[in-house]
Amino acid sequence: MTVTAPPPGRLHVSDVARTASVGLRTRRMRAALSALGIAIGVAAMVAVLGLSASSQAGLLAEIDKLGTNLLTVQPGQTLSGEDAKLPVKAPKMIGRIGPVETVESTGKIEGSVYRNPHIPKVNSNGLSITAASLGLPEAVRTTVAQGRYLNAATAQQPVVVLGSEAATRLGISRIHSGMRIWIEGQWFYVAGILNSAKLTPAIDSSVMVGFPAAQKYLEFDGHPSMIYVRTAVDQVTEVQGVLAGTANPEKADEVSVSQPSSTLEARAATQSALNGLFLGLGAVALLVGGIGVANTMVISVLERRSEIGLRRALGATKGNIRLQFLAEAILLAALGGVAGVALGGAATMTYANVKGWETVVPVMAWAGGLGAAVAIGAIAGLLPALRAARMQPTEALRTV
Repeated sequence: MTVTAPPPGRLHVSDVARTASVGLRTRRMRAALSALGIAIGVAAMVAVLGLSASSQAGLLAEIDKLGTNLLTVQPGQTLSGEDAKLPVKAPKMIGRIGPVETVESTGKIEGSVYRNPHIPKVNSNGLSITAASLGLPEAVRTTVAQGRYLNAATAQQPVVVLGSEAATRLGISRIHSGMRIWIEGQWFYVAGILNSAKLTPAIDSSVMVGFPAAQKYLEFDGHPSMIYVRTAVDQVTEVQGVLAGTANPEKADEVSVSQPSSTLEARAATQSALNGLFLGLGAVALLVGGIGVANTMVISVLERRSEIGLRRALGATKGNIRLQFLAEAILLAALGGVAGVALGGAATMTYANVKGWETVVPVMAWAGGLGAAVAIGAIAGLLPALRAARMQPTEALRTV
């Protein structure tokens, strides 16, 4: 069998890899510390991009679960800049629109809520009192965490249901028979606590009472301040276009219509300002790692002058020496890059599992991080490689 030797002055890829790994294998601690800087920089980049993508995927999945067919109608402002009002019959008029499936409403009530009458008036906890219709939880896709929601009977009595945040601020973690809170100089019984309403967070800090009870006990005027509309999924845009005119035919310009899910989708598509900060820190760590690689290679060239001289004396060309040290720097950076990708991926997976998100590591994250590490290694190793190649055999062998 005839073996074809490479042309003089040229090395096989396997030979390049073997000679490039010599320095790393003989100086393991120094190589590990140099690769660590690269690994930290790449891990930071992969983790930041991975966590951002996983968060976005989790938020979009939550939006899909909650539904994108919820529209809200609320009063805007008059021409004079004053707060407008929705007609009392606005929910019923909206309910006549064909594709509309559910219409529920709330009304803002002026007043303060306290755990008991002995609490100073300034400690109102920032809670709002809200008149609420009977089907509100289903419309906003939330459920009752404890107790029960309002019904036709309790909606006419001094009975309230607490949003999740309202219950926390009032120090109520469990419902028991006869539990009461103090609202506008009178006791109201607590019937239940709702789970968090992701699409409509204003409900979380609300204390909800039935419309009839609000008019009877709290001097509520009956005008809704927010109307929640669920429509056929394929008719959302069409319904959104006619809601203002239907809610207030005489003053449609004083009605504001929005889609809560669009706000969440915009938040999912927007990268946090902190992402840029962490990516910058990752880039700095990567740069520091590159300097560490360059330092390692410079010292390696100085320590291995005898090896360089011997190889030159045995026929190695300047190109062979240059390629050896350049390949060694690239290999060192690549090992750090691989370790960084693994660390960043592991961090992303761990955090995503804790949050209940799908783990997503974009190709741009791991491929870009690995590519940046290799590029840094090539740049860092270029000068030491050129310096090693310029050594004359006789000068290098003096150190033997």
